[in-house]
Amino acid sequence: METATPVFDSAFWLISASILGLLVLSAFFSGSETALTAASRGKLRAQADKGSTGAARALKITEDNERLIGSVLLGNNLVNILATSLATALFTRVFGDSGVALATLIMTLLVLIFAEVLPKTYAITNAERAASGVSGMIALLIRVTAPIVGFVRMLVRGVLRLFGVRTDPDTHILAVREEIEGALNLGHSEGVVEKEDRDRILGALDLGERTVEEIMLHRSKIEMIDAELPPVEVLEQCLKSSHTRLPVYRATMENIIGVIHAKDLLRAMYARQRDADEGNKGFDDFDILGVAMKPYFVPETTTLDEQMRQFLHRHTHFALVVDEYGALQGLITLEDILEEIVGEITDEFDLDAEHPLRRAENGDYIVDGGMTIRDINRQTDWSLPDDEANTVAGLVIHEAQTIPTQGQVFTFHGFRFEVAQRKDNRITRLRIRPLD
Repeated sequence: METATPVFDSAFWLISASILGLLVLSAFFSGSETALTAASRGKLRAQADKGSTGAARALKITEDNERLIGSVLLGNNLVNILATSLATALFTRVFGDSGVALATLIMTLLVLIFAEVLPKTYAITNAERAASGVSGMIALLIRVTAPIVGFVRMLVRGVLRLFGVRTDPDTHILAVREEIEGALNLGHSEGVVEKEDRDRILGALDLGERTVEEIMLHRSKIEMIDAELPPVEVLEQCLKSSHTRLPVYRATMENIIGVIHAKDLLRAMYARQRDADEGNKGFDDFDILGVAMKPYFVPETTTLDEQMRQFLHRHTHFALVVDEYGALQGLITLEDILEEIVGEITDEFDLDAEHPLRRAENGDYIVDGGMTIRDINRQTDWSLPDDEANTVAGLVIHEAQTIPTQGQVFTFHGFRFEVAQRKDNRITRLRIRPLD
């Protein structure tokens, strides 16, 4: 007569302990994957700079997300499959054929709760801390599984290539610029980030993407001095102007021969008047070009970031913008570039100037046609496209495919545009109303 084998023998407890250990490993892999992918690289960099070796290690292993995820998934699937197989064998031994279904049900609950939801919830809540803590073990795992993961990566890329999908391991899921912009917009929508703070940061990030052509003062609005004018008239024009620097031209306004600074002009004229003999007119033979600076020309395709560097390097704040043929298009100053970051800068000479954007009593917006689309978007939180035009008037002309007449009304991009004023071929004022 054979002796019945006890169910709860040492083998039973050994298998049970193995399943428990595999569940712990599964929880570790699941939490590690979530922590390392959810952790902010910016926060990890800040911690690494303060001396955290775990954060520095986490930064290094997250540089190649494809390799990281491949190694973690390999370990996670291995322990999950092994735990399920052991549980099936154990429950079959105890309950017979019905143990398969019971093992599937129990292992699904255990894996879902203790190996997936629980560790991932903790990892999301403490992403940077968890990433730093697990980085050592995950780095070791990556080295051990490198050959297998390398083979899997080649196989996956080969399959994707059959469907026309190209993968670049050095490309992050989101570019840094897009990630920052998304975080700022999300923070603003949730009330955590102020609109002004968001605009300043995004304005600084945009300097490398935008050109001087987009923000320059158009040549039709440039105030200039004729070099042939009598010195007294030149002085009078400078005193009446709200600008400290004025271009000097000869014959035609396209022929810029210098830039006069009001302080230099006043200093030279004061010295000439002081040294003149009594009864003589000290200004008669005064040459304005003697105190004018050499004009500084820049191409219209120069980025704002590069132009700001050039201003700082050359110790000047004023440049004339020309196109590819050398024709004058406008002018740009350092203040114009700074306004793209901090917003409109006004002084005592700007207080009485008409604001390019104001709200009418009926809710319409009265907008200067020359106002840039970027400026109106920043002030109103609209999203008018600026791909085809820089100014609001340019957007209307582009959409209308003609130069509208005064009183014409257009509807596009969710707004109603009415041409309120036109001068020659320029739209000088518009009435804009968002459509509900």
